[in-house]
Amino acid sequence: MVVRGDELLARYDGLPVDVEWIPLVHARALPGGAVEREFYNSIKAEILDRLRAVVPVDVELIPLVHARALPGGAVEREFYNSIKAEILDRLRAVLPVDGVFLDIHGAMSVVGMTDAEADLARAVRETIGPDALVSASTDPHGNMSRSLIDVLDLATSHRMSPHEDAPLTKTRAVANLARCLREGVRPLRAWVRVPVLLAGERASTRDEPARGIYGSLAGIAAQPGIIDAAVWIGYAWADEPRCGAAVVVTGTDPGAVQREARALAERYWNARADFTFSVPTGDADWCIATGLTANERPYFISDSGDNPTAGGAGDVAYMLGRLVAHPDLASGRATAIWASVVDPKAVGQCVAVGEGATVDLSVGGAFGSTHGNVALRGKVGRILRGDPVGGDIAVVESGGVRAILTTRRKPYHYVRDLHALGLDPARHDLTVVKIGYLVPDLFAAAKGWILALTPGGVDQDIVRLGHTHLERPIYPLNPQMTLPVLAPELLRR
Repeated sequence: MVVRGDELLARYDGLPVDVEWIPLVHARALPGGAVEREFYNSIKAEILDRLRAVVPVDVELIPLVHARALPGGAVEREFYNSIKAEILDRLRAVLPVDGVFLDIHGAMSVVGMTDAEADLARAVRETIGPDALVSASTDPHGNMSRSLIDVLDLATSHRMSPHEDAPLTKTRAVANLARCLREGVRPLRAWVRVPVLLAGERASTRDEPARGIYGSLAGIAAQPGIIDAAVWIGYAWADEPRCGAAVVVTGTDPGAVQREARALAERYWNARADFTFSVPTGDADWCIATGLTANERPYFISDSGDNPTAGGAGDVAYMLGRLVAHPDLASGRATAIWASVVDPKAVGQCVAVGEGATVDLSVGGAFGSTHGNVALRGKVGRILRGDPVGGDIAVVESGGVRAILTTRRKPYHYVRDLHALGLDPARHDLTVVKIGYLVPDLFAAAKGWILALTPGGVDQDIVRLGHTHLERPIYPLNPQMTLPVLAPELLRR
């Protein structure tokens, strides 16, 4: 391990490999924008411990910069510039280097920019020079634009959605970088843009055709002359020219990387109409009625339009309004958990009166979302102070509905987070969570599950969002488009 004061360096067999970690992802869904207070910014031991667990044992990694936040809204330009400057300053302090590992998402939107990750990677490239290698690990729901791949030497993404393999993606990206440095390889990259834009919930690798496409990538990467193969779905809820699917195959054999990149692109294109949701879908009222008549418990409903981990603002109360309007839920004959809405003012009112008191609240729209406020009258059932993610949290009991209100945006991906509030999905008729496809913990708990096509910044009906800046034509916005040219571009550096 090499540490130069606060400047951090990683080594592989004596080769210095600088690491900067900036996994930022933001959609346009948060009207107020993502500002500095939204970011978790930590360096040194905490991040080193996380990375140690996901890299080969013979690679020592010490990150330079780590800045991340829950997705939602464009990153403010001033904050992005400050983090970018910090990365570059730290890189300059340890030059020369042989390689850089970028752990990025691929869907970061920055005010006034259309391809923030490419801007960042280009600046890193200009700082370290043309000879060092740059390897990026990304999310398949990000975008791999021509501008981004042009300044990278290696790029990979998760092969599972939900992203249970995220640590393996980082491992693979670092292992590929170390291998190329050790063997003196300058990888070739075959890149193809596939003019398809899908909501990620339509491409879960639990189901075909995503299961087969992503399941084939390891076998392709194992072929002679190939280092890695990756497929990006793209990010549907930003309106930028780069948004859409892409394929990258890296390796040393130009014929092999181009052949496999073309085959993957054609397979994805040919399957474009076959990508669909994992479970039945419908509007909020249909989902509530369907869940209440089902026999399975716990029964989950995905409140998909305001999913905070996809880029939703987290302040939309539309589904809550439909729950409290249902006669069986309003009367308490049936019960439901709803998680959740961020509304600091409403939480403050609950805290002020305390548990057991009755409150009259107007919930929703804290960040300016335009889907209406919901009148919520009920008893404060539980208050949790100082949650590290959600801040102060209140549960309001209205009829049979238990509504979770948070001070800061918080995803509910674990049953234990509901248990911490005294809420047990197994003892309620419905558990409604702002999410798309169920993440592993909820998926394992669910005996029944459907997905509600609710409004919000990450509306699953992407055609009605009104994109104006995408590169056209693109499916499904242009469903009758002609067969695209899917010939890979072979890139050398």
